[in-house]
Amino acid sequence: MASNNHFFEGAEKLLEVWFLRTEDGQDLRDIAREDWEEVLKTVRCQIISTMKNDSQDAYLLSESSMFVSDRRFILKTCGTTLLHNALPLMLDLAKKKCGFHVVEDIFYSRKNFMRPELQHNMHRSFEEEVIILEKLFEDGAAYCLGRMNGDCWYLYTTNNPDSSKPGQAEPDQTLEILMMDLEPDAMKLFHKNSIDPAEIAKLSGIADLEPGTIIDDFLFEPCGYSMNGLLPDGAYMNIHVTPEKDFSYASFETNVSKKSYANLVKRVLNVFKPGRFVMTLFANMTSEVYPGDSTFEDKIFDYQRQDWQASKFSNYYLTFCNYAKVKTKPS
Repeated sequence: MASNNHFFEGAEKLLEVWFLRTEDGQDLRDIAREDWEEVLKTVRCQIISTMKNDSQDAYLLSESSMFVSDRRFILKTCGTTLLHNALPLMLDLAKKKCGFHVVEDIFYSRKNFMRPELQHNMHRSFEEEVIILEKLFEDGAAYCLGRMNGDCWYLYTTNNPDSSKPGQAEPDQTLEILMMDLEPDAMKLFHKNSIDPAEIAKLSGIADLEPGTIIDDFLFEPCGYSMNGLLPDGAYMNIHVTPEKDFSYASFETNVSKKSYANLVKRVLNVFKPGRFVMTLFANMTSEVYPGDSTFEDKIFDYQRQDWQASKFSNYYLTFCNYAKVKTKPS
């Protein structure tokens, strides 16, 4: 049983960096694991395991995930990690090892923390995070979506009109579902017990979320779960679960291409059964998904949409919604 002082911040800091493609075909996957380990050491996390396919490398971390493809770098860390420490080193590696001198797009995002006072100074407030990012990137823009007195979501991104023009950029989209107040019965699997960790994806329903996903997962001691999934054509997914009742949290992220994510969202909700959740969808101009599609229904199962916000950036659309379970009135 956890002590009254025990707390873990499940909400992740998520960084995604795209470099401008070079004519000589340089590739971020040429960077050695030892170099990535030095980067992650400054963030205060380490590599647990790796898997690869033809288009990207997936690293399962002690605090979440990292994905590396030819010109895209994704780092997602939870707890009290120092994600911003990774940026100078990663940018330097990309320049020296791969010849990437120009950042095409950057996305840094996170949900508001449950206990921001426990974070290091650089991550204690979004304003402090933006100050650090502004020293590294030009033409940045910072946003807050959602309710300032409830669940909100922060974003820093480039606002460069000379970024990839429609028709030239490769299709790209990212769906995130950030879930809180998870049903205790659904969380029992994510504690260390007699169940083989390899069976968790099957028993929970995670293995059935997207057919054909190759899974690398890990069950932490005494509880907690992380999963990376790889699919063809550069698609990925990741899941992270903090199952403790007082601060339960789970995240689902994928860039798999779909015309609508409505059915996938319902499958994810069936696995974790949250009391409330935040959902975001990025899609660029060449993506097949329409930003205002049925993914963001007014009501999903017994969840009622609380807020709906849409934004348009230089080459991306963003949709943000939050949902809460409808409370039945006593008879």
